[in-house]
Amino acid sequence: MDPVNVFLIDANKLFREGMKRLFENTPFKVMGEAGTLREGVPAVEAAGTQPDLVLIDLINGGEDEADQLRALRDGHPGIRVVILTTDLCTRRLSGALGAGAHGYLMKDIACEALMQSLKLVMMGEKVFPTHLAELLINGRSEELATEVPARRKGLSQREIQILRCLLNGNSNKMIANHLHITEATVKVHLKSLLRKINASNRTQAAIWALNNGIGDQPAEAAGVSANVV
Repeated sequence: MDPVNVFLIDANKLFREGMKRLFENTPFKVMGEAGTLREGVPAVEAAGTQPDLVLIDLINGGEDEADQLRALRDGHPGIRVVILTTDLCTRRLSGALGAGAHGYLMKDIACEALMQSLKLVMMGEKVFPTHLAELLINGRSEELATEVPARRKGLSQREIQILRCLLNGNSNKMIANHLHITEATVKVHLKSLLRKINASNRTQAAIWALNNGIGDQPAEAAGVSANVV
């Protein structure tokens, strides 16, 4: 794996120092740091070398932070952004994904799992914790209620059912058994819906479903939790 320049944004200086130690002798090289996103965006702009990855702990997950994160992504579309936080907050997950974050991870993640997740992000994947996605669906609050744009994407009812099954982490065989169709039919529907929502794999499809309200309604076709890469 090629070296990855990392910029850390976290209010806890001790945590930032710990991340530097963790990244020693790995492809991830810390090139800069800041205490807040407000401080970090100008620092990234002023950096002689653009970071490949920005690790951020959001302070409040408010609109100002979402706007700053969106501005960072718009100004530097090549930068990968991962939220690394202590708070299990569905509102922040929704806001972060909407602002273009590539991942949302908890600070209690194992070191090996963190490294693997960051490598996946650098390969173009999006990552988020299963238990947070589960909360996003099963404990969804009114603030996360959104109109499902599935019809605008031309998704069929069967494709929506399959998306809900993906949120449950179901395999093709499990989906086929649950919907009483063949695995071959599941593959056809899955290929179609991936094309319609411009997703390259099941994980991206599940994230799209979360971010677009699939699963807001009770899913008789599937219990709904999410899977992680």
